[in-house]
Amino acid sequence: MPKDYLTEFLPDLKEFEEKTMKFHKGELSIAEYKKFSGGFGSYAQRGGKKHMLRLRMAGGRLTRERLSFLIQSCKKYQITRLKLTTCQSLQLHNLDPSILCPLMKESWMAGMISRGGGGDFPRNVMATPLSGVQKNEYFDVIPYAEAAGEYLMNFIKSVKFPRKLKVCFSNSPENETHATFRDLGFIANPDHTFSVYAAGGLGIKPSLGICIAQNAAPENIFYYIKAMVYTFVTYGNYENRAKARTRFLLEALGPEGFLSAYNEKLKEIFTSENLTFQTPIAAITKKAHGQAPRNKRILPQKQEGLYSVFYQPVGGNLTFQKVEELYQLIKPMENVEIRLTPEEGLYIINCNGEEAKTALDATKDGADSLFETSVACIGAKICQVGIGDSQTLLANCLAAVRRENFADGVLPKIHISGCPSSCGSHQIGAIGFRGGIRQTPEGPKPAFAIFEGGCPYRGKEVLAEMGKSIIADDIPKFLVELGKMISAQNMTYETWITDNHNRLEKLIEKYTD
Repeated sequence: MPKDYLTEFLPDLKEFEEKTMKFHKGELSIAEYKKFSGGFGSYAQRGGKKHMLRLRMAGGRLTRERLSFLIQSCKKYQITRLKLTTCQSLQLHNLDPSILCPLMKESWMAGMISRGGGGDFPRNVMATPLSGVQKNEYFDVIPYAEAAGEYLMNFIKSVKFPRKLKVCFSNSPENETHATFRDLGFIANPDHTFSVYAAGGLGIKPSLGICIAQNAAPENIFYYIKAMVYTFVTYGNYENRAKARTRFLLEALGPEGFLSAYNEKLKEIFTSENLTFQTPIAAITKKAHGQAPRNKRILPQKQEGLYSVFYQPVGGNLTFQKVEELYQLIKPMENVEIRLTPEEGLYIINCNGEEAKTALDATKDGADSLFETSVACIGAKICQVGIGDSQTLLANCLAAVRRENFADGVLPKIHISGCPSSCGSHQIGAIGFRGGIRQTPEGPKPAFAIFEGGCPYRGKEVLAEMGKSIIADDIPKFLVELGKMISAQNMTYETWITDNHNRLEKLIEKYTD
């Protein structure tokens, strides 16, 4: 992180420490503290005794240096739980208030700023995790994501946002970062330009964005970002937080009105400022060595003889021991780094054949099937606003499904959110669940509303609508029964669902009546 940001942000830590101490003395309510602490990327966990710290890293780049810092911090402060997020961030959990401020300062000094990691600020800028190494990508978007992340920090103290602003970059139509339904998304085109989308988002009343530019020059992305910032602060709802996201601008102004308002800001900025920049693109010159084994978790890169190894820690949960193991793994490997995915996994990139085999062996404890790569937010046991226990539900579902030994692909990846905030991106999963409560003759019980048919791919986007609720304890049974139906036809969920959607609906009815 540039020194000028450190100079600007470090003095804020004194106030953060003071308010944290007031919170623990009972002088600030949970709501008052949350409103302040979120701007520092930190929230009190459920019960108010422990804290979470969210570290920003544009494009999910977890370099060797950052890994080293994490290990030192975990040892120094006895941090045992780390969580990968759907915004390519890393969360440190169960932190005592006494260590929160020194840890925060040290993380900033190490280049992982948490300022703006929560609250009404620009959030971590996302990018396709394999950008720069992926075969058939249009071009590498990581340098632009990192530049955008740096640029957006200019607004953290200079602009008051109505709510958070999420910006992302995608290197292909696969749209892993959901660029077509974020507050602002840049999707690479074959001609080395960006198609730009705005005013989308998940959560309550999710909405697809609209295309606001089709051939934006990469060197001009700051113009588009600044125009979005000032459109948001000019027309955003400062009175009603429930309607203070950019997608509600689209609802209030209409597509034509929003586009007109945005283009007016864009024209003003192009006329009055010079925000053009050039981002150097670093070529990977590493030499091949050895042949990687054939494995579904090993992906050949566009660089001949180099590979990326996929690893999904179950539920996105990492222990300190695993972080240290990953560091020791990549430490001697030339140009190897880790990229966090938007679905709580990671890639170890730029491995030669021998290194890919070593990395594969070192990550055998992760997901071994499509279903095991399922996504779950941290859940109500830790999150202050959580309703459903996402992590326990996922663990119970995995245990039930593993006993059946279904073939890979029989069940899809599922997405679980503990509340309407959609931290588990439940609206874009083939099957998704959202935490809640269901009234039964025996009284209220934990339940999850089901969502089905979501899709993030550009041009095929579907944001699934909420269905009825299934009692949490019944969801593993529901998935096992679904898996048996599909297995009986020797099919995968993807091939089965097209002609059997009515059977899925009947199964859902069985568990929701």
